[in-house]
Amino acid sequence: MRKKRAEKRRINPDPKFNDITVERFINNLMRQGKKSIARTIFYGALDVIGKRTGEEPVEVFRKALTNVSPAVEVRSRRVGGATYQIPTEVRPDRRTALGIRWIIRYARERREKGMVAKLAGELIAAANGEGSAVKKREEMHRMAEANKAFSHFRW
Repeated sequence: MRKKRAEKRRINPDPKFNDITVERFINNLMRQGKKSIARTIFYGALDVIGKRTGEEPVEVFRKALTNVSPAVEVRSRRVGGATYQIPTEVRPDRRTALGIRWIIRYARERREKGMVAKLAGELIAAANGEGSAVKKREEMHRMAEANKAFSHFRW
């Protein structure tokens, strides 16, 4: 067992917008340590968002992230031989992490050409309250609502 809890690493904000959330998104978007490619994709997607919506791209990104981030999730817990799905509140840090992960995952699954267009499309859809990532959040909230009866099993 671990002697003490692992320290959280501090993330430096991104150079363009001086925002830690943007840098976290870029870090999650990155594959095989290629951060410059991840940055190019993200900033390119923001440019596309700016042209398509006419709004401030970073604000669209933030709105998309808040629309996708879940408030509750279900966690499995064994109680007397039965496994229950127990709804629990999501910590703010994990909430952001899940939102980022879902946006990237569903952006990669889109049918547009190039990751820049895919990511821009998913972010715009999420900001408007539609798209696969928002659907995922609603599905999670529905599962938590359905299992509300087991919330007294919380640890």
